[in-house]
Amino acid sequence: MCGIAGILNIHDDAGIPRDVLESMVAILRHRGPDGAGFYQDSRIGLGHARLSIIDLEGGGQPMHNEDGSLWITFNGEIFNYRELRTDLQARGHTFYTGSDTEVLLHCFEEHGRDCLHQLNGQFAFAIWDRKRKELFAARDRVGIRPLFYTRAAGRLLFASEIKALFMDRHVERRIDPPALDQIATFWMTVPPRTAFCGVSELPAGHYLTVKEGELRVHGYWEPELRPEPLAGTEEECAEELRALLIDATRLQLRADVPVGSYLSGGIDSSIITALIHGYTDSPLRTFSVTFADAGFDESSYQRRMVQHLNADHSSITCTNDDIGAAFPEVIWHTEKPVVRTAPAPLFLLSKLVRESGYKVVLTGEGADEILAGYDLFKEVKVRCFLERGRGSKWRPLILKRLYPWLAVSPVRSLPYAEAFFNAGGVGWPSEFSSHVPRWKTTSMIKTFFSEQYRTAAGASPALDELALYLGPGGTNDDLLQAQYLEMKTLLPGYLLSSQGDRVAMAHSVESRFPFLDHRVIEFCNRLPAGIKMRALREKYILKKSMAGLLPAEITARTKQPYRAPDAKSFFPGTSPEYVMELLSARNLSETGYFDPKNTELLVRKCRGGNVPGFKDNMAVVFILSTLLLHDLFIRNFETRACHFTEGRANNANYAAQA
Repeated sequence: MCGIAGILNIHDDAGIPRDVLESMVAILRHRGPDGAGFYQDSRIGLGHARLSIIDLEGGGQPMHNEDGSLWITFNGEIFNYRELRTDLQARGHTFYTGSDTEVLLHCFEEHGRDCLHQLNGQFAFAIWDRKRKELFAARDRVGIRPLFYTRAAGRLLFASEIKALFMDRHVERRIDPPALDQIATFWMTVPPRTAFCGVSELPAGHYLTVKEGELRVHGYWEPELRPEPLAGTEEECAEELRALLIDATRLQLRADVPVGSYLSGGIDSSIITALIHGYTDSPLRTFSVTFADAGFDESSYQRRMVQHLNADHSSITCTNDDIGAAFPEVIWHTEKPVVRTAPAPLFLLSKLVRESGYKVVLTGEGADEILAGYDLFKEVKVRCFLERGRGSKWRPLILKRLYPWLAVSPVRSLPYAEAFFNAGGVGWPSEFSSHVPRWKTTSMIKTFFSEQYRTAAGASPALDELALYLGPGGTNDDLLQAQYLEMKTLLPGYLLSSQGDRVAMAHSVESRFPFLDHRVIEFCNRLPAGIKMRALREKYILKKSMAGLLPAEITARTKQPYRAPDAKSFFPGTSPEYVMELLSARNLSETGYFDPKNTELLVRKCRGGNVPGFKDNMAVVFILSTLLLHDLFIRNFETRACHFTEGRANNANYAAQA
């Protein structure tokens, strides 16, 4: 795992500004503190900040092939690199390192862009073909590793993080109004849009080429949900899923450094940890976050799994003050506003992992998306089931199966049921019906936009962009369509970025996801919907496949979404100094994003000790994170960037210059 950067002269051989390239890598050193390397010629400069995990001595980058005609800078891991290397050697390729980077480079040399279909991994990389004067860059299938790019002053700049692009003074730094509108709807920006004007994200499962001044972006993989009849019995299906997950876990344990595992107390991380314990020889080192606020804490389930597996375990207890104090640094790394504080505890957890001497952890992320684990998917089934009886008095009772709190709030039951079953409303395309309740709820925070900014934010309709991004890849099955939307939106746009790569790599920790092995995804995408969710029992086939592996109380647990305290992390009591400064009437008027009067009422409500509702919780986090983004990247970026440029060439290796 590393940070990559590059500068390409789009039209000519005008040379590359070395100071800019060095600065781009310097500001990414949190992603790769173990070394820096550069390649430069008159057309392109490639940079690399290394986190050494495989071939600790010989895996430095940028790296070249035998004759120096191809150069690569690579962030990520190719888990099947040993098997690919054996095949490439049989085809006559010669290797001078033991790294997966070199295998990737030779795989591209042999197969061209079709090499992407042979890779089992998580990656973002760029390859420069000196002979053809062509740049090829690609991102993994589900978007685990990031890649951003922009054009400025006749050049294409690309990097693992947006902040590296801003090290070139020609790149404009301005928050994009439609991007804020999208985050305040979907929790994420619709690729290629990012939070900043003029900066693009290479979408998951895509590659780009630049040749003769023309940049083209193409897709190479899509999470197609095309269920097939079971070839055998349920038991055989469960066994095949178990075998795939065992193999995915074994592959993702490949490293020349120790590998740990996150243990949340839920079934997904418990399964991965149990597979490490039961099917590999790797020592079992686990990490978790607990909460001082009992309403968010799952430590009793974590302790049960630690006891069950006899794991060497470390945890960090996260207080509301801890979240509030860490939040500005979290936004520096997410590089976009968020509507929940959930990334902050994971940021603190990765710090614990790094301080414990670990660079790599396996996690359970992805299981809910591919195996229908969220309540959202249950809602889809309930809506479909009761659609034929729209006037039925049993509707609220069915909902109480999903949301037990309705049983103790009978006054709210019927209105909530009506809102639930009429969530689609006017103006929402039917293919989005599963997600409309979430999006409508989130969209309520737009009422805090200033009038001027609300107009600018709505200039590019969010739903139109989403429909264009999704294309024709959906399905007519309501549950499978909901899964497709989740895999294309929240998974890469929030969970794998703001709660994944960005907060882990902030402390030089690489997270790996066995459930997101493409073989596991494609197998699950072929399963009938009814075997993923049986009645309202989520992840039915997964639980069946892991029978006997986990304690009964873990397997029987109802899915509890990972959450963290939101507004309570900033109010009431003593708020962090930055909170009141950012929320001052002066700053709100100066920045122009939010209406000062509405925001003041919200702040007064929170400071008064009132328990914030769902909307207010999200609004506080969204407003603060947006204002932090402005403060960090618009107002004070040069001051902060100076810290990274001091001594930027220290320990740097210029692999070549031509």
